[in-house]
Amino acid sequence: MKKHTLLPFVAGLFLLLAPVACQDKFFEKNPPGTASATQIGTRQGADLLLTSAYSVLDGVGSNTDGGIDPVWFGTGTNRVYGDLPSDDAHKGSGAGDQPNQGAFELYSVQPNNDYIDPKWSALYDGANRTNAVLKAVKAATDMDDASMKRITGEARFLRGHYHFDLKRVFNNVPYIDENVVDPRVSNTDASGNFVNIWPQIEADFQYAVANLLETQSQVGRANKSAAKAYLAKVFMYQNKIAEARALLTDVIATGQTSDGKKYGLTENFYDNFNAATKNSRESVFAIQFSVNDGAVNAGNGNWGDILTYPQFTGLCCGFYRPTQNLVNAYKTDTNGLPLLNTFNDSDVNNDGDANPNKTFTPYTGPLDPRLDWTVGRLGIPYLDWGIHPGYFASNGSEHSGPYSSIKQVFRKSQQGVLSTSSGGAPMANANNYTIIRFADVLLMAAEAEVEVGSLEQARAYVNLIRKRAKMGSVVMTQVNPNDPSKGFTKTPAANYVVNEYAAPWADKAVARQAVRFERRLELAMEGHRFFDLVRWGVVDQVIGIYLTAEKMKRPFLSAARFVKGKSEYQPLPEVQIINSAINGKATLKQNPGY
Repeated sequence: MKKHTLLPFVAGLFLLLAPVACQDKFFEKNPPGTASATQIGTRQGADLLLTSAYSVLDGVGSNTDGGIDPVWFGTGTNRVYGDLPSDDAHKGSGAGDQPNQGAFELYSVQPNNDYIDPKWSALYDGANRTNAVLKAVKAATDMDDASMKRITGEARFLRGHYHFDLKRVFNNVPYIDENVVDPRVSNTDASGNFVNIWPQIEADFQYAVANLLETQSQVGRANKSAAKAYLAKVFMYQNKIAEARALLTDVIATGQTSDGKKYGLTENFYDNFNAATKNSRESVFAIQFSVNDGAVNAGNGNWGDILTYPQFTGLCCGFYRPTQNLVNAYKTDTNGLPLLNTFNDSDVNNDGDANPNKTFTPYTGPLDPRLDWTVGRLGIPYLDWGIHPGYFASNGSEHSGPYSSIKQVFRKSQQGVLSTSSGGAPMANANNYTIIRFADVLLMAAEAEVEVGSLEQARAYVNLIRKRAKMGSVVMTQVNPNDPSKGFTKTPAANYVVNEYAAPWADKAVARQAVRFERRLELAMEGHRFFDLVRWGVVDQVIGIYLTAEKMKRPFLSAARFVKGKSEYQPLPEVQIINSAINGKATLKQNPGY
C-alpha cells in the first residue's frame, strides 16, 4: 500500500485542478469543468481553491485523488476514531475482516496500522489546501475587502477544523500554516516537550468569528454562528468553560430571534439523518454529500460509511455495530427518565444467538424512542427496509452482536435517487454528516451551565432535547412486516416512555451526570463518544466498567486493554515519523506508550 507523506501542495496545481464552484453545490469534488490557468492570481481562483479545501472534509480527498487507499480509511465522520474505541460501537463484520479497524476497539493500534496514516494525511491535506487559499488571497490582484474577509474567514475556519481533528485523534501534532516552507515541522519544543497547538486553533476560529457573515449565499459554507459554535467546542476541550458558555449562549440566542429562528431543533429526531431533510435549521455545520449529479464514480457521495449497512438490506457489509451497553442506555424508568446508574444492570433482550428456532420475546420495559432511530434491533422496523432480523443481519458477524447502525443509512424508497443509481457501491448516498448540530450546541451549553452552577438553565437546555425525543422520535410498526411498502400503523413499535426532568436540579454532580448521559443518548453513533470521554477525563474508568461487562457478551473483547496515559490517543503514523527526518533525525516524536 502506498503511504502518504506530509508534503505541501503547490497553489498553482490546485488552481488548475480545483473544480468549478456551482451555485448550490460548491463543495463538489468532480463537477463538470476545471479552473483555467488564467484564474491564477484572481479572486475566482482563490475561491476555487477554497472549494478544494472544503472537498476534503469527508476525509477521503487524499485517498481518492491518488486512487490508492480505500475511501473509508480517513472518513470525516470519525466512526473509526471517535466511536470504535468507546462503549458505543464494535467494528462489526467478520472477525477476520479488516482486523486493523478492529484494533481501535481493542486499544491495540500500532504506528503502522493502515488506518492511521490516511487519517493523518487527509487532515493535513485539508490544512495544506487552506494554506494554498490564504496564499492565493494575498496574490490576487482583484480581491475586494469583503471577498478577502469571507474567503480568508472560511479558509481559517477549515484550517482550524483540520487541526482540531488532528489534535483530538493524535494529540501531539504540529501546526502547519501558510508561512511554513519545509513541512517537516517538529511537534516538540527546544526542550523536547510536546508543543501545544490549541492557541493556533483558537486563533483560526477567532478570525472566522470576527470576519464571517451570519448568512452565506451557498449551503454548506461556514458562517459566523458555525465559527462561534466550533470555537466554543475548542474551548470545551480545554475546559475553558466561561469562554465557551458566552459563545454558546450567543449561538442559541441567534436561533431564538424573530427572523425565522435561524437555528433550532427539527421537529423529528430522524430528520437529522435523512438525506431528504438535510441542511435543516438544526444543521450548524455539515459535510455536504450528493449523488447522481454527474460526478465521476459518485465522487460527491458519502463513501466513508459505505460499509455500515446491515446485509439483510442486500447491501454491504455489517460494519459499525452498536454495543449492548449503548442499547441498555436507552432504558428509562416509569417516569420516562434515564437510569443513570443502573442502566446496564440488565439487558434489553435480543435473540441471544443465531438459532433460528429460538423463540424471541421482545423487551417490554420502557425505552427512549431514540434507540430505534439509532440502533437496528430484532423485531423493530429498520427504516423502510423491513423488520430487522437481529444476528442474521450480517452473515457471520455474530461476534459483534445482533445490532446495526441506522444514522448512516438511506431509506429503501430513496435508493437510486438519494443513493447511487449505478456503479460498484450502491451504498454511497447524499446523507450529510453534521459535524455540529444545534442539539450539540444545546448540550455543550448545558455542560457549561452545570460547571458555573446554573443547574436550572442546564436542565432547561436538556429538557428541550428530551421534549423533542418525546414528541418527534416514536417509531411505528409496519402494516405488513413481510411487505414494507405497505407502510406503517399508528402503533408504536415498542414501549416508548421518555419525559423531561420535572424536578429542579440541586446537586451539581448529578446534574453533570445527567447532561453527559443525555449527550450520549442524543449523539450516539455520530463519532463523538470517545472524544467526549477523553476530554471529560473519565475515559479509563468508563471503558474499564464497560469492558468488564461487555466482554462477557462479546468474547473477542477479552483481548482489549485500555492503558491510561496511552490509549486516549492514537499513535503518530510510523511513515510520517520516518519522513519527518532532517539530517537523519526525526522531527516528529511518537506519542507516549507507543
